[in-house]
Amino acid sequence: MIKLNYILLATLLVCLVSATVTSQDTIILDKIIAKVGGEVIFHSDVEEQMAMMRERKGNPGKTEQCVILESLMAKAMLVHYAKIDSVEVTDDEVESEIDARMNQILAYMNNDRKMFQEVYGQTVSEMREQVKEDMSRKLLGDKMQSEIMKSVEVTPSEVIEFFNRIPKDSLPYFNAEVELAEIVMYPKINDEERQKALDKINMIKEQLKGGADFADLARKYSDDGSAREGGDLGWTTRGSFVPEFEATAFQLEVLQTSEVIETEFGYHIIQLLERRGNSIHTRHILVRPRITDADLQKTKDLLDSVRNLVVWDSIAFPDAVHKYGDKRAQSYTNNGRMINPKNNNTFFETADVDSEIFFSIDTLDQWEISPPIEYRTPLGDYSYKIVQLQGRTPPHQASLKQDYSRIQDAARESKRNQVFSEWIDKHIPNTYIMLDPQYRECPNIDKWQAQWMINK
Repeated sequence: MIKLNYILLATLLVCLVSATVTSQDTIILDKIIAKVGGEVIFHSDVEEQMAMMRERKGNPGKTEQCVILESLMAKAMLVHYAKIDSVEVTDDEVESEIDARMNQILAYMNNDRKMFQEVYGQTVSEMREQVKEDMSRKLLGDKMQSEIMKSVEVTPSEVIEFFNRIPKDSLPYFNAEVELAEIVMYPKINDEERQKALDKINMIKEQLKGGADFADLARKYSDDGSAREGGDLGWTTRGSFVPEFEATAFQLEVLQTSEVIETEFGYHIIQLLERRGNSIHTRHILVRPRITDADLQKTKDLLDSVRNLVVWDSIAFPDAVHKYGDKRAQSYTNNGRMINPKNNNTFFETADVDSEIFFSIDTLDQWEISPPIEYRTPLGDYSYKIVQLQGRTPPHQASLKQDYSRIQDAARESKRNQVFSEWIDKHIPNTYIMLDPQYRECPNIDKWQAQWMINK
């Protein structure tokens, strides 16, 4: 768990901090090893990324260290010229980005903030403050880079030319892949269980009115990972919660407690602890209605009926997605097409497909649909889905006919890298560069060293 979350924190926050370096790493006094314009790069910046690389790949050496330094210098140049060109990043943009990344990390911990503090030695709030400046610089650099490459596109002839430049014996080999679409349904709670949950949350509300401590009641009754922390949800900005929760939370006065509200997760009581600009610090108590076996079976039967409608050509699959599918599913807005989070496209290597889905589609022909599959979300919620096999590609070497969209993406990325490299080369002669002598043997930063020698 510690290693997994160390990597997640380093990757998701981008801003690596000393608290995440493992105990076996030698403590070295920090020093400036490079300057790019008004931006500085510290020894610890390189070492922290080396530590992350060791967690992932083993034992990086001098070559990897040189590559990391070059990447840091390029990012520093982006930030330097972003400031010169008056590129701006708002506090809300920084807070929103930190919120998104911190929430993703907490999701892996089931929103357990105590676990977060035990692993990293800092509270979520402390970590947020620590990474704020680095996140601001990162977003500045990202905006500058987007501006440099915003018009980069490739024509069909450039895609073909790019493909033809790849030596035949170097063409990538793709494993077996599938393209999938889904219709997702969540069980509807029956009236009896809904009333039980409502009675329970109203009982808790009465205890609060009688002077009971909110945090104590959250620890005792809340059906949420935040219960251990007394229901504390930390600092968040708009867009972090479902609409019903957010609308109520942002209308509260400091230390005011809401009435009972209902969201897709269940019944909540919310308390606003602090407000800071567009950010709020809240805690809540959640009571979730119990899903019965009968609720699950009813959902499964309904989804099986929808499957039959599609199979009998009574309704097209995309239309069935929008008529019967749950809008919370990521695929809902994509006509049911599933997106692979590893590559952000619709192709899944068979090893990337969840086992429940793989065994249901393994024997299907193209356009056939699986029976209803019981599925648990990362948060533990029950759902059912039917999956349509929309494409199956056997293992093969890359070709324009089968893999044009991928080759187009690769050609575009190659062109973007070329444009960025040319921008770096253009600006190095007009930028103050300083390099620590210990990096003078790095062959990949010759162009930076040449300017450093001029500056000397």
